[in-house]
Amino acid sequence: MKKIFFLLATLYSAAPLFSQHAAYNLEDFFSDNPNLKCKVDSVFNTLSDRQKVAQMIISCTGELGKPKAKIKKLVKDTIIGGVVFLKGSKKEHTKTIDELNLISEKNSTLPLIFSMDAEPSLFASRIKGAQDVGETIAIKTYAQSDAVVHTINEELKQIGVHHNFAPVLDISPGNEAIKSRSYGNHKDSVINLANRFIECTQEGGIIATAKHFPGHGLVKGDTHKQSVYIDGALQEVNNYAPVIDEGVLSIMIAHITVVNNEIFGTDGLPASCSRRIITDLLKDGMCFEGIVVSDALNIMKAVTILDNAPLLASKAGCDMILMPQDEKKTMDAILTAMSNDSDYHKQVVASIKKILRLKICAGILDV
Repeated sequence: MKKIFFLLATLYSAAPLFSQHAAYNLEDFFSDNPNLKCKVDSVFNTLSDRQKVAQMIISCTGELGKPKAKIKKLVKDTIIGGVVFLKGSKKEHTKTIDELNLISEKNSTLPLIFSMDAEPSLFASRIKGAQDVGETIAIKTYAQSDAVVHTINEELKQIGVHHNFAPVLDISPGNEAIKSRSYGNHKDSVINLANRFIECTQEGGIIATAKHFPGHGLVKGDTHKQSVYIDGALQEVNNYAPVIDEGVLSIMIAHITVVNNEIFGTDGLPASCSRRIITDLLKDGMCFEGIVVSDALNIMKAVTILDNAPLLASKAGCDMILMPQDEKKTMDAILTAMSNDSDYHKQVVASIKKILRLKICAGILDV
């Protein structure tokens, strides 16, 4: 069963609900904690509609991302709630995070959540000069996994990154996009090693992300370059049940179109923009209550061909909208849609409150 983190007796003491001494960690995210809920609601109620929606929008920087000056302006204008760091040196990543934190502090706005694709296979390219931990495909034992996670977690903490978009649950290193990023061809081994990676990552205070739902390993093609299809059954989707059960905090959705599937066909849309995949299957069907993250929306051809992909991703059920091409346009589209659709408004509110809860539990937001 999913880990249920029980309240400590001290939470029921006579201490005030908003005691500055109350501490939370990632294990508290899925807990039924009335104090934590009150804190989330309290922060939420202080925010304007634009500040609320900003929490959902994650931009990008680094050598392969947007210029630092652009990101600084987005932070100053409270358009985004976080930043994913692409290729760059440890020194430059750290400097940028310090500068962005200072802007948030001066603006008296909520602190940002910082993310990175720090999979073992991508780690050295994301942080130039970091210790080489090898490729994911080479990890065969829990001991190897633990050593790799320890190195990755320490580097991320030193830089100031909170959220790791790893590990990959895709089966098979044969896919063009996945390659050595997979744990291999054996389903049980993939699940067990990914679960170990997630457990060790989150015990170390870094948010883990299982990807690429509903499965990118057993398809042909690369969503960076073209539309990619699951034809028929979702062969990899059950990989996610054990990691959901064990408490993974976030799941990333692939830009894969599902065809010839009566129940979960995506009607020509990528899974990242399909309510059948995200809400009906992942959230309702598999009971995932964590953070749903879209895959990158700015460069992947499978999704950039859509005019309104960020809004579609949000309407489908994504909580975090990752790397939209135009962050302000994304915010305005979400705000407009909320004003015209009460059900969507409620959904967005739920997404924002989950993100605020995550920021509190990760120690990003001190309340």
